[in-house]
Amino acid sequence: MKPMTQFVKQKISEDISPDRTINLFHCLKELGDTSLLQEIKRLDRCDLSPSSCKILAKALQESPSHLRELDMSDNDLLDEGVKQLCLELKEPKHKLQMWRLKQCHISKASCEMMVLLLQRTSSSLRELDMSNNDLQDGGVELLSEGLRQPHCKLEKMRLSFCGISYRGCAFLSSALISNPSYLKLLDVSYNHPGDSGVRELMDRLNDPSCKLETLRHDHGGEYRIKPGPRRYACELTLDPNTANRSLYLSEGDTKVSTVTVEYQYDDHPWRFDCNPQVLCVEGLSSRCYWEAEWSTDYGAHIAVAYKSIERKRKNHESSFGLNDKSWSLRCDATSYCACHNGEGTDIPAPSPRSSRVGVYLDWKAGTLSFYSVSSDTLTHLHTFHATFTQPLVPGFGLPNDNSSVTLCQFT
Repeated sequence: MKPMTQFVKQKISEDISPDRTINLFHCLKELGDTSLLQEIKRLDRCDLSPSSCKILAKALQESPSHLRELDMSDNDLLDEGVKQLCLELKEPKHKLQMWRLKQCHISKASCEMMVLLLQRTSSSLRELDMSNNDLQDGGVELLSEGLRQPHCKLEKMRLSFCGISYRGCAFLSSALISNPSYLKLLDVSYNHPGDSGVRELMDRLNDPSCKLETLRHDHGGEYRIKPGPRRYACELTLDPNTANRSLYLSEGDTKVSTVTVEYQYDDHPWRFDCNPQVLCVEGLSSRCYWEAEWSTDYGAHIAVAYKSIERKRKNHESSFGLNDKSWSLRCDATSYCACHNGEGTDIPAPSPRSSRVGVYLDWKAGTLSFYSVSSDTLTHLHTFHATFTQPLVPGFGLPNDNSSVTLCQFT
């Protein structure tokens, strides 16, 4: 029996028509194998689309009782796809407890459908993650309507990177007053609640009648709700274990400078022994933005690389931009050069001249963009297009004496 179920699962994984997929789900049911529905909870980053949601919704019509966790993060489901699943999952026969929809390109319209799940009398949903979607305050207002329903038993809600302001926090606070008995964790980090929004939610955290135990509201700021790549600003730290001995880290490991006398770092397998380069601690595999300022007169390399980049030899395998494991913008006093795998594209410096560079990574989409930053204006310099296979680590190279790079902070 086992070879037969493996054969059916293999066919389902192939690019076949929706009707054939549904028939194969029926076959698994007849064979008494429900493991595939259990495995659906690991569906993140599988290039799913609205049509995939339609197929899954049809399959759930036949096997309603087995699915408890569903992770569909980092897929282009769109509102259309979420609607397909909400219409099916609202049926009382379903017992879904956890649904993750992080970065699925959904909006307020999906929140309107999600209310159907939160307000049904047999609601079983305990955890909902809609982070990194453009829900805004209007979407949160709809979700709050679901939260205030007496049948809603949601315990964890994650809404980071959703464009929420004070208004959205006020809606959530009001919902918790109406239905204080269940929600234990609320994540509104990477939004712009402001002091007033934080106070609204802190009042619920300190309310003895409210069950809220954990409130996350850090990394906020007005730039989080403005359009453009800056809303995805992340905090980075230079890794001293990677720094070449001709480099010195300062200002809480956010600035790197060249030194004339080698700095006595301990031996470490991650250290660049030959090239004057350093990597950050963080490996990035989502939408992220950061800025760095370099010393205008001496130039610098603003780069990203796989952790597997060569560290010990001074050749193209370890130099940022000269291999297939790194991408670099080489900056000097008069121009830029975008480099990858030894191939470069010269870029004239825009006016006004700036020594600050912004970097926007959309890992899933396979784009890496560089900008010249002057005040609040971003001027596009170059975009790399690639299929990234590993997390990318920001890094910097200082090819000249008396040069430095500082990671810029956002407030």
